[in-house]
Amino acid sequence: MIGNGRPLRVAIIGTGNIGTDLMYKVERSPRLDLAGMAGIDPDSEGSRTARERGHIVTSRGLQELLELVEDLDLAFDATSASAHPEHARMLAARGIRSVDLTPAALGPAIVPPVNLTHNQDAEEVNLVTCGAQATVPIVAAISGIVDLDYAETVSTISSRSAGPGTRQNIDEFTSSTARALETIGGARHAKAIIILNPADPPLTMRNTIYARIPEVDVVEVEAAVEAAVTEVQRYVPGYRLRTAPLVGDGLATVFVEVEGAGDHLPSYAGNLDIMTAAAVRVAELHAEARE
Repeated sequence: MIGNGRPLRVAIIGTGNIGTDLMYKVERSPRLDLAGMAGIDPDSEGSRTARERGHIVTSRGLQELLELVEDLDLAFDATSASAHPEHARMLAARGIRSVDLTPAALGPAIVPPVNLTHNQDAEEVNLVTCGAQATVPIVAAISGIVDLDYAETVSTISSRSAGPGTRQNIDEFTSSTARALETIGGARHAKAIIILNPADPPLTMRNTIYARIPEVDVVEVEAAVEAAVTEVQRYVPGYRLRTAPLVGDGLATVFVEVEGAGDHLPSYAGNLDIMTAAAVRVAELHAEARE
């Protein structure tokens, strides 16, 4: 609950798969109140489901939603990079915080357990990529105890969970993830790779993190990585180590998988689930800060 005794009032822009999954997660949060959802297709599955669950839903976009609901504190944008700048302008004009799940990247890049506290007052934040959400906490944990010259990550996701936006922006995905590994994770240099795997049945998101490090206490690395995993599990229960970190010969290798909660998205789509879970975590931490 925020200072005046009410939950943080939030809106969701976009009634596709991401927006619908956000709806279920917001409904579960005692700190958040879903004030409404804005879409452009009145017959979309997300719009129909939201109406059936008793939510205010518009089919004429954010402008109409802002006319229908009052006292919004925060909005999640689950639309597109091309649509987000206008949404951001409309929200900023009304003093409404924005959590951007698109690649627009207008606000500071955020990975909640690593750097949200340093950007607590930002009116808009961007969640970068699913690869960053899954791997930056591990890289940051390692760079917190050693001088990390280089980090490389490989994120493998089911091709079924890669939408057209991901497929059209692979280069941007990898460069944004690598940049986050450096600016948020603390690696001096970094590289990111994404693999779309067509396996059937679909595989769960898997991430391999390589960190070039000086000789270090193995137990210290293991403890730092495990602490980072525990922190992410607070909002992504399906985030877990596949094996203990491998440390030796100047290299630390960490294997992490992400299983989704299965709210609306299939459980194998951990790459999408970690984004919606991170978005809700950002909003909850804002609510906590105002209590």
